[in-house]
Amino acid sequence: MAGAVALLRRHGKRQRISGLLKPAGLAAAAALFGLAPAALAQPAASGAINAEDIVILAALIGTVSFAIMSSVALIRARNRTEAVNIQLADENANLRTVANRAETLISADDQRLMVWEGSAAGPIVVGDLPNVGDIPVDSGSFIAFGAWLTADSATRLERAIQRLRDHGEPFSLPLASKTGIDLEAAGRTAGGRVVARFRVLSGDRLALASLQTKHRTLTAELEALKAVLDGAGLPSWIRDWQGKLVWVNSAYRDAVEAGDAHSALASEIELIDKAGRDAVALMHQSEPVFHQRLSIVSAGSRLLFDVTDVATVTGSAGIAVDATEIEASEAALKRLVDFHARTLDQLATAVAIFGSDQRLRSYNAAYRELFGLDASVLDSMPEEGLILDQLRATRKLPEQADFKAWKAELQSAYQSVEAREYLWHLPEGQTLRVIANPHPQGGVTWIYENVTERLDLETRYNSLIRVQGETLDHLREGVAVFGSDGRVRLTNPAFRSIWGLDNELLADKLHVSEIVAACRPLLADAADFDKLTAAIAGVDESRATVSGQMERTDGRVIDYATVPLPEGQTMLTFVDITDSVRVERALVDRNDALEAADRLKNEFIEHVSYELRSPLTNVIGFTQLIADADIGPLNERQREYIDYVMTSSASLLAIVNDILDLATIDAGIMELDLAEVDLAGAIDAAVEGVRDRIAEREVKLETRIADGTGSLLADEKRLRQILYNLLSNAIGFSSQGGKVSVSARRDDGQMVLIVEDEGVGIPDDFLGLVFDRFESRAGGSSRGGVGLGLAIVRSFVELHGGTVSISSRRDKGTTVRVTLPIRPEPVGIAAE
Repeated sequence: MAGAVALLRRHGKRQRISGLLKPAGLAAAAALFGLAPAALAQPAASGAINAEDIVILAALIGTVSFAIMSSVALIRARNRTEAVNIQLADENANLRTVANRAETLISADDQRLMVWEGSAAGPIVVGDLPNVGDIPVDSGSFIAFGAWLTADSATRLERAIQRLRDHGEPFSLPLASKTGIDLEAAGRTAGGRVVARFRVLSGDRLALASLQTKHRTLTAELEALKAVLDGAGLPSWIRDWQGKLVWVNSAYRDAVEAGDAHSALASEIELIDKAGRDAVALMHQSEPVFHQRLSIVSAGSRLLFDVTDVATVTGSAGIAVDATEIEASEAALKRLVDFHARTLDQLATAVAIFGSDQRLRSYNAAYRELFGLDASVLDSMPEEGLILDQLRATRKLPEQADFKAWKAELQSAYQSVEAREYLWHLPEGQTLRVIANPHPQGGVTWIYENVTERLDLETRYNSLIRVQGETLDHLREGVAVFGSDGRVRLTNPAFRSIWGLDNELLADKLHVSEIVAACRPLLADAADFDKLTAAIAGVDESRATVSGQMERTDGRVIDYATVPLPEGQTMLTFVDITDSVRVERALVDRNDALEAADRLKNEFIEHVSYELRSPLTNVIGFTQLIADADIGPLNERQREYIDYVMTSSASLLAIVNDILDLATIDAGIMELDLAEVDLAGAIDAAVEGVRDRIAEREVKLETRIADGTGSLLADEKRLRQILYNLLSNAIGFSSQGGKVSVSARRDDGQMVLIVEDEGVGIPDDFLGLVFDRFESRAGGSSRGGVGLGLAIVRSFVELHGGTVSISSRRDKGTTVRVTLPIRPEPVGIAAE
């Protein structure tokens, strides 16, 4: 205090105030700061009290008062806190006691509860279940339902709990653990909380849960069965014990033409007529299952149905399967079997079919005639063993030292899974090729082919080969045959003599390049042999013939030529023509004469065609007049003859027109009338032109026109003629009921037309001649034509500046590809 007063005095702020301080206040301040009252009162005694001292004194007094009041408040708050703590401790003890009591009661009832306080909080698990199976004890494992419940139970429980928590929807579910323990789960809301209770089932509860599970399973199976029947498209129904319909499917509703299943049931619309229902009721008196083919009116049409109706304890259930097509198929199969039997009778090869019991089932006339068997005996379906014994007696079988063992070996074909083949040399000189073909369902089909003539032909062929070999060896013309790999296969002495080659050297099957190297010293110009090498070992698909002459260094002149052979082989011939110049000139003159004759032939065809067209047109016109009923009636035979004349005249006119077109092209005077042509329309027009042929051969025609194909600049008439000839050719060489397709697309500025068939195909040796005039061969059931169709196709395609190619495989079909420019530059066709 003295320091504070001194400090105020040093600042020079003194003020005299008298009579403001009381003795009591001075005493209290003195006691607080440990000073004597006299020390504080000293200035007053002196009669001079400082103002700063008074301010400091007042501050000290206020501080002391605040401290005293705070202490009193703190003491009172502490007392109240202790009282509250004591009260809360008592309440906590009471609540713990209640909780322990409740948990004890829950555990005593062998149940476990899960309680959710809020939507986001996890569950509180209380209570215990009996210690059985794999039910988890700790709460965390118990909440993981999928770990100890079956998948179905866990899924149903989780969904029920979710619905309870979201919508307050109570539930009661039977559950099953993975070890087979049955439980019950019940959920509800209580006091704003969600509670789920779990109990292990036993006694009546277990039996009830089992019944519920079985009921649920049976209900699901019934619903699934109804859904299957509803989706199967087969009319199905269920009747009660009184025979009243209680359920029908959609197919039943459609069959009886009811609006819906409820209407069909309410109106009691029956699918089966009264006679059919009586037959079903009569059968159920003795048999629970009725199965019979009945005639039923379904959707306004009378059809055949295989009806199956099964009697049950509560009524009956039935299903109807449409058997109309099956009935038709069986009839068609019977007709087919009869047709095959008639066909077998037309075969020259003997055929006999035995069943699995080794009895004769079917045979043809050739079999009866081959072995001289009586038809009445064969129709009695004898065993094969008896037939073999009879054939042995009449010496129609090969002579055998042990006939019994030979016969047993033949009959072992009935246990075989693969075909067997034998050669029988009969005592009378015939040779039979016998094939035993086992049937998958039992039995054997025996085929007897008389190969006596074939063996004789093979003998003659072998003799001919030897004669040809001898002939080849004595030819003056050198011959060498090379394989597809370019290696020599065959040479004659003249070839070895012309080129001075050693026989042992050629025996090593040298490559053509090695032979060229051996002959090079004699070659004045190796370019000739290079062309031969390319023709033999090259990859040129056309395999064009190469011919010419070469001069050797020794002055000899050799004429050479290559001849393409089947299977990629090539024949190379050499002729020494040094002394044959005159003959060569004669051959040149002859060649000129042949060319003149060819031109004469074309001119003759042109004149003859023009001369034929007019009278042929008159023949057709007058024939049509005669066929007109207005001219006068014709009898049936006359009309038949008139039809023949009209058909033949039309065919002849088409041939004449084709010849005229070719003659016009050869003369170089044909002009194309180019215009924008819609390709799809042209294809449709060509298809319409062959519609009668399609119907006659029952061919399936498929048209595929790519998107954006559009049009091209072409002569529409000639384009249709191209398509017509290609389709006619494809249909003509297709088998009965075959398939022909025509497709079109744009490809890199070109229009590509492809006509394909699945017919007999074209032989490889004829494939290169199909576009030549008057070249035609029969294929399959088709008779060969004049041979102008494909020749005209090639000519018209080339006039448009396009190309045509053909590919074929035997018994697989033929494909013709035509490529036409979108904007063609017409080209001329030189006379051939």
